[in-house]
Amino acid sequence: MADRVTVIGWDGSPLTAAARSALGAATLVAGAAHHLALPEVPPGAERIRLGSVALAARRIAAHRGTAVVLADGDPGFFGVVRSLRAPEFGLEVEVVPAVSAVAAAFARAGMPWDDAQVVVAHRRTLRRAVNVCRAHTKVAVLTSPGAGPAELGLLLEGVHRTFVICEELGTERERVTVVTSDNAADHAWRDPNIVIVIGGPAGAADSGGWIAGRDPGQGRRGWVQPDEAYGGGLGEGETELLRSAQLARLGPRVGDLVWDIGCGSGAFATEAARAGAAVIAVDRSSGACARTEAAARAFGVQLQLVHGTAPLALENLPEPDVVRVGGGGAAVVSAVADRRPQRIVTHAATRDAAELVGRDLTEHGYRVECALLQSVELDTRAWTETERSVVFLLTGELPARETPR
Repeated sequence: MADRVTVIGWDGSPLTAAARSALGAATLVAGAAHHLALPEVPPGAERIRLGSVALAARRIAAHRGTAVVLADGDPGFFGVVRSLRAPEFGLEVEVVPAVSAVAAAFARAGMPWDDAQVVVAHRRTLRRAVNVCRAHTKVAVLTSPGAGPAELGLLLEGVHRTFVICEELGTERERVTVVTSDNAADHAWRDPNIVIVIGGPAGAADSGGWIAGRDPGQGRRGWVQPDEAYGGGLGEGETELLRSAQLARLGPRVGDLVWDIGCGSGAFATEAARAGAAVIAVDRSSGACARTEAAARAFGVQLQLVHGTAPLALENLPEPDVVRVGGGGAAVVSAVADRRPQRIVTHAATRDAAELVGRDLTEHGYRVECALLQSVELDTRAWTETERSVVFLLTGELPARETPR
């Protein structure tokens, strides 16, 4: 095992005294091509071009001497430190950090970033990164080849965002460009780059928040809000009790895309967005779309509205993780099941209707659960019944082998 392993962050600034000292004593140096070209790298040191961190870590573990790993920005922030410290390599490292690429990007843009979400996009996580950009007003995306500004822009079709694209930060070729998301695919972008994605309603207050990223406790308490919070007049499938059960079954979270079909007043769509998920709300009624837009604005969340009739309106939408079918019946549930979301929830007023939907979901390979929900509202002044509702709640879940995305 190497006698000593030091990870040095580099942001284009002159190396610190501690970094120069560690690098000057190195017998093995790993890094990208521009790191290995630094004049401080000892000419007699073994050099490893850093492609696979795992392969480099194995060579470092077997090295007899002093090793240095050079990385861009702060190597402890979505960087190589996590990989080098993995148990299979047995490496203990010392870290000399630099300004992170995310901090540098926001500095170039002249913007605060304590209220930003930070995500990593590569081919496997690009879709989830895009969903975060749909759901949040300020996001920094650490990109990779094949998952860069052009791909982000293409997948954000229908959602307007502003991109601040910072290429090759800290080098002589550094460039900062501002474009709209729909124009990002018209350019060729140099790697490495970071994209700051801005759009939607204002986020944190001007005085700043108390927690980095999205404040999970912002707004009113409660996973669901009372019916009165949406101005009354909610449909049969939008009552507080049913919404609570639907949200619990679907469990929308950051990085998910939720479809809400038959969004009605926008109560469910708004609450899924409050959980941090990206939401596309669909309804054939222009009035329902207007009410949903107003609800989202009132609660400070953002979502995409589609005015159209399902299932036709669903054909060109991006793939969902979970779906609530609030209207349209068995035909819409069947069309949704064809798209293979991880979970689907819907409701039925009668047992026969519930059985019809349940059989269709089963035929599509979903594991189906059905519960009869009954609620009784009481006037607590006299403890008399004022309203009673009964509904069948259906949940379809794909087997675990089909759920990874």
